Amino acid sequence: MDWQALFLTLRLASVTTAILIVVAVPLAALLVLGRSRWLTAIETLTALPLVLPPTVLGFFLLVLLGPRTAFGRGIVALVGHPLAFSFSGLVVGSVIYSFPFAVQPLAAGFGAIDPALLDAARLLGAGPARIVLSILAPLARRSLLAAAVLSFLHTVGEFGVVLMLGGDIPGSTRTLSIALYDQVENFDYAAATRTAALLLAMSAAALAAIYASGWSRGERRA
Repeated sequence: MDWQALFLTLRLASVTTAILIVVAVPLAALLVLGRSRWLTAIETLTALPLVLPPTVLGFFLLVLLGPRTAFGRGIVALVGHPLAFSFSGLVVGSVIYSFPFAVQPLAAGFGAIDPALLDAARLLGAGPARIVLSILAPLARRSLLAAAVLSFLHTVGEFGVVLMLGGDIPGSTRTLSIALYDQVENFDYAAATRTAALLLAMSAAALAAIYASGWSRGERRA
């Protein structure tokens, strides 16, 4: 087992999931409660990683975050190094790639809440932030759990974006999925079997936790 790759993968998935939840909760609330004509465009951009090939997304991010673009040079000036082929770059790519897996469960959970509760809160003077924190998030806690678990698992299983944006640098960008690819490429099937079995067990256990919470049966029973 490549323990270094395992710890890096868990670190990447944890950081990515934390960022996604912080960003996805208000965005999902905006998609459900908002009335702007731009919501369709925002929703489209949010869901785009679902259909965009990972290598395509990884390539565009590699170019954008590299020193050949003004944005990339600005990043270098700010942090002192390019984000491409670094752990920070993997976090950026992971957040973008897993974004739909955080936003869509939350939007579904928020959309299932009785609008009368939201109207009553507004009549009592609650602002948008209070509505999200006091009503939407608590009542959609199963969707919040689903969003966190799906984001975590999707990040753990990343391959195309990680390979394009981060390469295969031990201790810096080599995740479990990259390690598995290396093991197969080197015909080390025993190690590959252990790595694949670990990924399978993590995915099965996390999905079992989601279904045990009752998320698949809807937020009406929350």
